[in-house]
Amino acid sequence: MPPFVQIATRPEDDVARTERDAVLAFTGLDEDQLLWARLDRDPFPDLAADEIAGIILCGSPFTVSDPVESKSPEQIRAEAEIFRVLDQVIAEDIPFLGACYGIGTLGTHQRARIDRTYGEPLGAVEVELTAEGREDPLIREAGLPETFTGLVGHKEAVHTLPEHATVLASGKTSPVQMFRVGTRQYATQFHPELDVPSIIERARAYRDHGYFSPDEMEDVFDALRHENADEPPKLLRAFATLFAR
Repeated sequence: MPPFVQIATRPEDDVARTERDAVLAFTGLDEDQLLWARLDRDPFPDLAADEIAGIILCGSPFTVSDPVESKSPEQIRAEAEIFRVLDQVIAEDIPFLGACYGIGTLGTHQRARIDRTYGEPLGAVEVELTAEGREDPLIREAGLPETFTGLVGHKEAVHTLPEHATVLASGKTSPVQMFRVGTRQYATQFHPELDVPSIIERARAYRDHGYFSPDEMEDVFDALRHENADEPPKLLRAFATLFAR
């Protein structure tokens, strides 16, 4: 089986490693089945479509819709690489699943409007599948219910999608929680690579990044501990199962 590739854009080594461990756990893949591409520091590996089973892009401290002049050299390098990869993904129909930062980058690549209108603070939200989402092969493989709890925390979100994109899931405060372009290129606003303990750990690392008030951090965490967000990670296992070859 060709390996999957996980794209990381987190400059912090400890957070990046934790994210990788979560993707390995939730996909069920072994280390040698999941290549690791840290695009904030290295180019994407030179791989042809038949050498890749699929690509997973998780969250990031970066915000794609920010003005270019405010972006760090690491972010500019990472985004240039991601857009180059997405050119290949779309042209060669490579399975792709992007989470949070992944919805901003895939959306931008596909000419969606990404801005801060529908940002959501750190927390748990209700996600509802659309009619198209209920029939989508990846969602059906994951066995997601019509409504479920998703974990979020993002400054930007999809404002408007292009006509060729399909909304698969929505939410009250962020209307596009999941979309698809083509037949197997997906992005989610919620985090399928995080459960409640891991989002709390992640949030501690980014307490000063503006996703929530640091003074309210423990109250936010206490509220999260009462949530059950076990459904979204099933998307990662489904992605690995559906596109393994």
